[in-house]
Amino acid sequence: MTIAGLPDFAELARRTDAPPGSSWGLFGPDDQLGTLNFLTQECTAAAARLVRRGATFNLDYPLNTFVPSLAGTRPPTEHHIFANNPNHRDDWLDSFYLQSTSQVDGLRHIRHPRYGFYGGVADEAIDVCRPALGVQLLAEKAIAGRGVLLDAVAHFASIGAPLDFATMTRLTPADLDAVAAHCGVEIRPGDIVLLRTGFAEEWVRRTPEQRAERRSGATGLDQSDEVVAWLWDHRIALMASDNGGLESFPVNPASGWIDPDEPPPARGPSHNGMLHRPMLALLGMVIGELWKLDELAADCAADGRYEFLLTVKPLNLVGGVGSPPNAIAVK
Repeated sequence: MTIAGLPDFAELARRTDAPPGSSWGLFGPDDQLGTLNFLTQECTAAAARLVRRGATFNLDYPLNTFVPSLAGTRPPTEHHIFANNPNHRDDWLDSFYLQSTSQVDGLRHIRHPRYGFYGGVADEAIDVCRPALGVQLLAEKAIAGRGVLLDAVAHFASIGAPLDFATMTRLTPADLDAVAAHCGVEIRPGDIVLLRTGFAEEWVRRTPEQRAERRSGATGLDQSDEVVAWLWDHRIALMASDNGGLESFPVNPASGWIDPDEPPPARGPSHNGMLHRPMLALLGMVIGELWKLDELAADCAADGRYEFLLTVKPLNLVGGVGSPPNAIAVK
């Protein structure tokens, strides 16, 4: 047993009372927050004490930044304004895909192909206006805690192996530890960990024609049991990145996670072999994608402090699958 009396991942992997490698039931029989339970009131109070200058950083990109859709299934958001008299304005959105730009993936985003949704929530409970595993639970939690930036861009540049937008690098636990050491930061239980790969920054710089060019992949977390163990054993509450999935793409063919008999989807990306499945469905760890980290990273490099107060307030949408994070870092 390790932190807070909970088993380490090696013990999770040997579970027989729940899916192996899962945290199901460890936070209570009806838990639907997963690893956000690591973010306690004490963690939040300690994070508030990190604020020194009052500098704030927006971590959300504007809607429609990532057009055409990286997933290929989400059309642009349409913004409309109307007036019912000369002195009034109101507005609404059409085609607002809640995971089309900076986002959090809630726990109903992905089910495990063998074990189902986190905690054993029934498939029929995952529907519009039904609350099970909905993103409203994250809004009600009102996430505020210690944020930690792992600046992989800076680390790899410092060792003479800069990350390349057009080349995929699979980040292992050893890499993550090396990045943390470069940033001079220790990951603590309840932390919200942000991984900077440089993907979103480069995407924004590119022209539409360049964006349409075929890329060989995207840098991110490796698909491996070792990475899942690293996430759980550090007691991370939520992990986010500036790329399109947190994990590397395409998936690691040597992971042992790929089911050769799983048919490809009719549209959009395949999730076969993805880290999303054990993270969301087994550990219950919310994933952030396409977060805006460039300005925060520049400030962390300038003052040498890679920890800060971080707030995340998704939309209070009952039964929502995901949401813009509405994330703010405060230093």
